[in-house]
Amino acid sequence: MNKGQKLLSKAKKIIPGGNQLLSKRSELFLPGYWPNYYKKAKGCKVWDLNNKVYYDFAGMGVTACVLGYSNDDINKSLIRGLRTGSMCTLNATEEVDLAKELLNIHKWSGMAKFCKSGGEACMVAIRIARAFTNKNNIAFCGYHGWHDWYLATNMSNSKNLDKQLLPGLKTKGVSNTFKNSIKPFLYNDINSLKKIFKKKNNNIGIIIMEPMRGVKPSGNFLRKVKLIAKKNNALLIFDEITSGFKDNYGGLHLKLKVNPDLAIFGKSIGNGYPISAIIGRKKIMQVAQETFISSTMWTDRLGFIAANTTLKKLKQLKINKKISIYGKMIKKGWKEIAKKNGIKIGISGQDCIPYLRFDYPNNQEIMTFFTQEMLKKGFLAGAQVATSYAYSIPVINKYLEATNIVFGKIHNCLDIGKFPLKGEIKHSTFKRLTG
Repeated sequence: MNKGQKLLSKAKKIIPGGNQLLSKRSELFLPGYWPNYYKKAKGCKVWDLNNKVYYDFAGMGVTACVLGYSNDDINKSLIRGLRTGSMCTLNATEEVDLAKELLNIHKWSGMAKFCKSGGEACMVAIRIARAFTNKNNIAFCGYHGWHDWYLATNMSNSKNLDKQLLPGLKTKGVSNTFKNSIKPFLYNDINSLKKIFKKKNNNIGIIIMEPMRGVKPSGNFLRKVKLIAKKNNALLIFDEITSGFKDNYGGLHLKLKVNPDLAIFGKSIGNGYPISAIIGRKKIMQVAQETFISSTMWTDRLGFIAANTTLKKLKQLKINKKISIYGKMIKKGWKEIAKKNGIKIGISGQDCIPYLRFDYPNNQEIMTFFTQEMLKKGFLAGAQVATSYAYSIPVINKYLEATNIVFGKIHNCLDIGKFPLKGEIKHSTFKRLTG
């Protein structure tokens, strides 16, 4: 066992599951052999507890670190913030600066509110929307966090989240007051949403969805969703926690030219530092004053500083164009290498967040083998790559060269019908509706 695995075995005795985030669990990558912990992260490199250095092609902080790890400019801004005080009885001016910038980017919106995590932002948006519409029921598409309102959909049908998140999610501990009030619909299937609203007394006041993840909207899907929302006096919320500030400067909905009533951002806006945002039309957002939404640490200065510095760099350097180019290189490389080695793959996702799958019944086994062999060559790798400004063409070429060698091994293993895995096959990760 490497030092990371040894520490994980200790952690599991005192921390449920061993850590705080499902997406970072060892079992989702390479059970028994994933490095698990890091000593240092800089640019797109990660140093593990054994002092081994890896290039991170496994998500770059669960898609958050679009500028790369430990960015010098952000660090300098945060150090200044630490020296002048990160928490105070009074408020931080940087909060106002961030609100102004977000509203300037999104001309359709009129007010902004801030939290620390994406899950919190989703919950705040739902609270505001319910307060405005006076309707409790929700139609949703995609992944929106761990809260009761989301998981409760599995109370009416235990398989409702199978195409949205993880199959077989349990609802133990979730309040049954939400039962039968949360309805899933399918991406690019407008009829699945129409069916929800056709039911009598549906009481749907909110439609929340990711505007895009794995596939592009087709047949004016987003516009049709917006029309249904308007017709039924429901609010449309776009969850852009993953998609925002990657393909373009701002929300992906700006590029797709469909504006919601509320939008949620996180991850990239702070380059991995704890900050999230809810923006929306002023008459809707003002309702937040009529309900109780408040938290001490939401006023922490450092999140606002990180976000303001990140957005400035994203805009000045036109980061979205660079990371989209990198993503296209990776997609093209996968396709050419797969053809060269005679293996069948599928590719999806935004250009800046490409997804890879092996088109065989034992995809999970093959992906585990891919991760295992790429790790040997100095890469943290899996099904998803979140491209970062910290990448470079030489680094991507190194990744593709290693991929070519591993794809060759996969071809040979498919021929003999056996994959030499050191440990168990990885567990299923998030099964996104749009991925």
